[in-house]
Amino acid sequence: MIQSDWKAALSEIRRKVEAGERLSFDDGLTISDPRFPLQELGQLANVARERVNGNVGYYNINTHLNPTNICVYRCTFCAFRSDLRDSKGYLMSDEQILERGREAVENGCTEMHIVGGLHHKMDYDWYVNVIRILHDAYPDLHLKGWTGVEINWFEFLTKRSVKSILEELIDAGLGSMPGGGAEIFHPEVRDKICEHKADTSKWFEIHRTAHELGLRTNCTMLYGHIEEAYHRIDHLVRLRELQDETGGFQTFIPLAFHPENTGLSHISKPSVLMDLRTMAVSRLMLDNIPHIKAYWIMLGIGTAQAALAYGADDLDGTVRHELIYHDAGATTPELLTVERIRSLIEEAGRDPVERDTLYRRVVRSPEHPNQWRVEV
Repeated sequence: MIQSDWKAALSEIRRKVEAGERLSFDDGLTISDPRFPLQELGQLANVARERVNGNVGYYNINTHLNPTNICVYRCTFCAFRSDLRDSKGYLMSDEQILERGREAVENGCTEMHIVGGLHHKMDYDWYVNVIRILHDAYPDLHLKGWTGVEINWFEFLTKRSVKSILEELIDAGLGSMPGGGAEIFHPEVRDKICEHKADTSKWFEIHRTAHELGLRTNCTMLYGHIEEAYHRIDHLVRLRELQDETGGFQTFIPLAFHPENTGLSHISKPSVLMDLRTMAVSRLMLDNIPHIKAYWIMLGIGTAQAALAYGADDLDGTVRHELIYHDAGATTPELLTVERIRSLIEEAGRDPVERDTLYRRVVRSPEHPNQWRVEV
């Protein structure tokens, strides 16, 4: 485009955003182009962000549980997985899992995020048991667990339907699902970076079924590797279409690729400019998904804070015991305190609000901060 064309494009995009009109696929490609002014893009994303979430910056107090890193799959982008006989491979016992739950509750966590490898020596009941023993011991701890890829593995193990598997997991105590395993939906990319695990149609079937059963789920996109803008916009539009159908997605998390210790270690990780552009594009394209998360573990604290002005309304949380992205070279801290998170949000000019997994406001006792309730 010549300069006058860019001005016309910016003017039309601005008109649509201010009028609350949906952006098209071609609009998405336009705003993804590095020549589209980033500052103006951020301002437009902020309009959309404040229309949905006002000035609030959300966070939660959470912990991660990765019960095993032993995995049957060998995804090119993954630094977390291990072979059965690898010295770094591990499998947590019930006692270790319950100890993690105890630690979470004693530190005031409202959520445990549970994902891990697909251990080919463990049967389906072991995965159900992880949910059941935690829920039985700590019923107030929300368990957000098992990605679409893991649910697909459970299908393979049991030869049962997605619906029956999810119903059993809900009965065991599953509260919601994370959005992992989405990576990039377009087959030109997906077939190269994760050819053996759940394909795009299966990922969507699983999340559609979860939504039909009343489970809220997150959704993600892994960017900054071998994909192009076309693949990213295709990914976002597919998510938007399912959200039109079910309304079950509550948060979108753009995940910046970390190449260290992966099969794509020759690739440079995304720049801060790409991180902020991806955040803004995501907010503008996903007009029907209420929350956009700036995951500080992957983005870095400074970029995540800046993203609160580029469409994001959530910084995630304290994130105890995160392993997957630290194994891939993330240099962010292993844990952020509540005071630090609130300070980051306030420095960005936002109003910090602690939420639970379902975005209900959490109220804590001043005398006993680990005791909490939600405002419904």
